[in-house]
Amino acid sequence: MVGGGPGGLIAAEVLARSGVAVTVYDRMPGVARKLILAGRGGLNLTHSEDLDAFLDRYGPARVRLEPALRAWGPAELRSWCRGLGQEPIVGTSGRVFPAGFRAVPLLRAWLARLDALGVVRRVRHTWRGWAPDGASLVFTAGDGTEVAVAPAATLLALGGASWPRVGADGRWVGALTGVGVAVSPLRPANCGFAVAWSDRFVERFAGTPVKGVAVAVGGRVARGDAMVTRAGIEGGPVYAVSDPARDAIDRGGPTPVHLDLQPDVTDAVLARRLTGRPRDSAATRLRRAGLAPVAAGLVREATGNHVPADPNELAQLVKALPITLIAPMPIERAISSAGGIAWTDVDDSFMLRARPGVFVAGEMLDWEAPTGGYLLQATFSTGVAAAHGILSHLGHSPAAI
Repeated sequence: MVGGGPGGLIAAEVLARSGVAVTVYDRMPGVARKLILAGRGGLNLTHSEDLDAFLDRYGPARVRLEPALRAWGPAELRSWCRGLGQEPIVGTSGRVFPAGFRAVPLLRAWLARLDALGVVRRVRHTWRGWAPDGASLVFTAGDGTEVAVAPAATLLALGGASWPRVGADGRWVGALTGVGVAVSPLRPANCGFAVAWSDRFVERFAGTPVKGVAVAVGGRVARGDAMVTRAGIEGGPVYAVSDPARDAIDRGGPTPVHLDLQPDVTDAVLARRLTGRPRDSAATRLRRAGLAPVAAGLVREATGNHVPADPNELAQLVKALPITLIAPMPIERAISSAGGIAWTDVDDSFMLRARPGVFVAGEMLDWEAPTGGYLLQATFSTGVAAAHGILSHLGHSPAAI
């Protein structure tokens, strides 16, 4: 097992419960570092929405992920969480969290279970690829020595390339392409974007949330609180439209998104609110219409401080304010990554066609999903599915989990 994130650890549990000796190798000083980091804001394990709607969140990858997600999906993940003494809690948005909303208690209980099952962990072991014999995995240990192992089967669960400081750095790409595995370029997903704000706007509003906006691009609309940063714009609704925005930038360069700064107010009502006295300044009219200072600042920024005097024109602008996204933020700052091992190079048991006996799971595969529990769920589900593939490959029957 190479990679001690949730995909690798859940596969280790499935295999160990089925009588297979398992060793997990990870390059970090401890396992599941990204899980711990994700849990700082509340560990969102999965989502409670209808399964068909849930599956649609995976876009083009749904057809390949669906068998794994149906076999071990949100219901199974919640039951598993409960078995670790962490009663799952459904939030008001439908997101599912462990009791206490934290990752550490769940991980502590999980590692104790894995220890009891005999799973061995080898940390500070960086995978380098295969030895010339093609059968042995080669690692560099923390003391600089080279370690070679020849397992009966291998699971690679090394993540994508986001948050490299906690383990997933994408360096596995070269090892796999070197043995003929097709890998789509790793790109940022669920990310913020660079915007060429003026110095004056940055000085006043960097770090300020733009609350209750709707962000639209490429037919996708998401609502929530965005965040102005010195470099651009971030936040939930931006992340939710990041894939069409990123793809549009890849195709044609800087791309406009449109912000509805008052999504619950119609154009006509907003126009009436923006109709002021003849001597009213633009700032006064925008304030009286209910726009927060940062929202009014965005209007001035988008128009070069030439705010339309006509209330109908201004209302239309407030309802669809263009903001030009220059580029996604670097993948190191993204929540997750897109791209990965091409599905054509993976069989239905999650085994690499070019490397019989080598299986893959999690973000190494070419899929992406929004935040909200979808990322972790697919990582867990593909880990379970790959473990079942390994058991079939080894001639073992899977135990229940």
